[in-house]
Amino acid sequence: MGRRKGRAVNGWLVVDKPAGITSTSVVNKVRWAFGAAKAGHAGTLDPAATGVLAVALGEATKTVPYITDALKCYRFTVRLGAATNTDDAEGEVIATSDLRPTDDHIRAALPAFVGETMQVPPQFSAVKVDGMRAYALARDGEEMELAARPLWVESLEFISRPDADHVELEMVCGKGGYVRSIARDLGQALGCLGHVLVLRRTWSGPFDAEDGLSLERIEELAQTPELDAHLLPLQIGLADLPELRATDEGAVRLRNGNPGMVIASGVDYGDEAWASHEGQPVAVGIYKAGELHPSRVFNL
Repeated sequence: MGRRKGRAVNGWLVVDKPAGITSTSVVNKVRWAFGAAKAGHAGTLDPAATGVLAVALGEATKTVPYITDALKCYRFTVRLGAATNTDDAEGEVIATSDLRPTDDHIRAALPAFVGETMQVPPQFSAVKVDGMRAYALARDGEEMELAARPLWVESLEFISRPDADHVELEMVCGKGGYVRSIARDLGQALGCLGHVLVLRRTWSGPFDAEDGLSLERIEELAQTPELDAHLLPLQIGLADLPELRATDEGAVRLRNGNPGMVIASGVDYGDEAWASHEGQPVAVGIYKAGELHPSRVFNL
């Protein structure tokens, strides 16, 4: 028997991910609920984290890199006075401190983490070391020297101080940021140690947690037109790119993977953009002298 194919469902679903489940498991649940042939997500959340997980279905998976690269906002609580081997509350405590910084000391330390920074990923992370995931090596008791990676942090703000042992922060950052590393490094900078206790992604690119569906609601609406009604258009994943209008002939050429004529304004030679025709996205590519040279073509 041949493998059964799913529905040709194209678009984005915003999920308000609960704690205790992996991002991959969420994607699999969404794909099942839609009966979709293809699904993916933009920006992994740790199992213990909650909030926005944007799931792409069908042709929308071709726009995932643009959401992955977009700015994201995290609201998180740091537990002061203890370091863990995972840099969050899921791990084992490996060191403690009785020192507790004042609110002013914490506020004064935050600017050092803003702007172009270099960040060392947690030992328990998906970074590859000699072809293996760091978390797999860490589980076997290996300690690794992970290379620092560049990270853009747009802002890191003090939100509240519930008590001496906890501080709530909010960070807006670019691709590849580890909130756990921020908590670890802030604790070290303050001399008191620290790890993430609670983490929630409140928005990611154009997607907001307030608009997300819970897994329970997705299961309730599975395989129904009502669930389909929550699907956002594919092109929302291209919100940071300029839109160009393809001519009739240009649209045909673009759909065949060839450069096609577009009606453009506000774009320069060499800019990345996307083309639409009769309200439908056709392709993403590079604009050159009146034509879009496609890098991704949408089969809608």
